[in-house]
Amino acid sequence: MKTAILTLPLHTNYGGILQCYALQTVLERMGHEVKVLDKKFDFKLPLYRYPLAYAKRIVFKYLLCKKGVDILKEQKLRREYAVVSQYTQPFIKRYIRAIYVPLTTEQMQKECFQAFVVGSDQVWRPKYFSSRRSLIHQAYLSFTKGLSVKRLSYAASFGTDDWEYTPRQTEQCKALLQQFDGVSVRERGAVALCREHFGREALHVLDPTMLLNAADYRQLIAQSHEPLQPVEGLMTYILDSDFEKEAVAQRIAEHNGWSIFRGNSRCEDLTAPLTERIQPPVEQWLQGYAQTRMILTDSFHACVFSILFHKPFVVIGNAARGLSRFHSLLSLFGLESRLVTSAAEAERVAAQPICWETVDSRLEEERIKSMAFLKQHLGEV
Repeated sequence: MKTAILTLPLHTNYGGILQCYALQTVLERMGHEVKVLDKKFDFKLPLYRYPLAYAKRIVFKYLLCKKGVDILKEQKLRREYAVVSQYTQPFIKRYIRAIYVPLTTEQMQKECFQAFVVGSDQVWRPKYFSSRRSLIHQAYLSFTKGLSVKRLSYAASFGTDDWEYTPRQTEQCKALLQQFDGVSVRERGAVALCREHFGREALHVLDPTMLLNAADYRQLIAQSHEPLQPVEGLMTYILDSDFEKEAVAQRIAEHNGWSIFRGNSRCEDLTAPLTERIQPPVEQWLQGYAQTRMILTDSFHACVFSILFHKPFVVIGNAARGLSRFHSLLSLFGLESRLVTSAAEAERVAAQPICWETVDSRLEEERIKSMAFLKQHLGEV
């Protein structure tokens, strides 16, 4: 069956790239022909914003003498993105069967898709799905209206337990979701959100990265086209770095006699030197989990891969990015204690062992349930 995946745009985020790769791989192993509906990063301002945006920049730069103001910001970002993503883009081109087409009914008819799968990641979070939040209806397949196709979501996420939709968006997406053949979500809290706001029952399933096992990811490491750096000691993967987190990492490493390996660049820090913003290869990130002794992180997918590779980890929760994702994931495996809300707690949790036998048993149960959902609504070819 020719199947399209709709997820968040693929760029330099390891979790976003690998969840797409995993879902694509699972569907292909089920016998489906899969394409990913991706969007290119063009860093273009909408035309209606041109006058105000450029006027503000000119005032700030030349009248108020503010530093770091770029009049032609979008052109600069476009040039820098090519450098920042020089290792992640080859992975996407090599492994993701992406197509870049308009999300219109006419285009979908031309592509002859028979099924559409929305997910995973925070694809149902308006501010993440598109720079124009009003386009969130596309994440509910508004562009397939009138087509005789299968529609389902797999592990779609709102990213938070708070409702971020406007009343108009709620009504619009509620109507669209009624056309879905099956609805599954990544967090327990999302089950309640779907019921309360959309009047639709949803199944709680695994993030697609967890449908594959560590051996699948080790194969990607072995096939890397880039030389990879050995990883020893403590690996940190911190999206929102601060002095306290860096200090805790240093203390954990010193206590155990370990070195520290930073698992990500400063790719989102526009004030950092460009050479420090280059995101390492996806395979390098995976090798970190394969070789490290422990992970300190504030990332959802870093928790996922720590579990898959049986590596002790501590996650420092970030309320601004949303904690429901962590509570939902960790509670599946009895690992709620690995989540702390302050860096100071991390040292205590780091010393606690994890029973991997229990974790693996629960993971297998959840895999069976999650795969059953896909088989029920798509079938195996």
